[in-house]
Amino acid sequence: MAIDWDEKVLQPSMSAGVFGEDVQPVYRPAGGGSFPIDAVFDQPFKGLVISADGEPNIATSQPTIGVRLVQFPSAPLKGDKIDITIKGQLVTYMVADVQPDGKGFALLPLLLAA
Repeated sequence: MAIDWDEKVLQPSMSAGVFGEDVQPVYRPAGGGSFPIDAVFDQPFKGLVISADGEPNIATSQPTIGVRLVQFPSAPLKGDKIDITIKGQLVTYMVADVQPDGKGFALLPLLLAA
């Protein structure tokens, strides 16, 4: 018996703001159109650390968004865009890669769109 991972795990865990995120991303495929998606967005971290010798070291991480693939009429692709309003400011990202997990979920590393 196959497990429907989307129905049993992904959809219930991503509905109703389970992760406490107050964002509603809008997905914009490169081919045109747009639609809202439920997603888990991880904002990038940037930090400046001063080492013991007084030299600055910069730490960064790439923003990512986790999505249920069932929401997409066709698979997400590199180059597609995602609009996210964060603290009242619209930020547009471009999909840098698509990393499906084989169970109906995918992690999309993002780049700031120009």
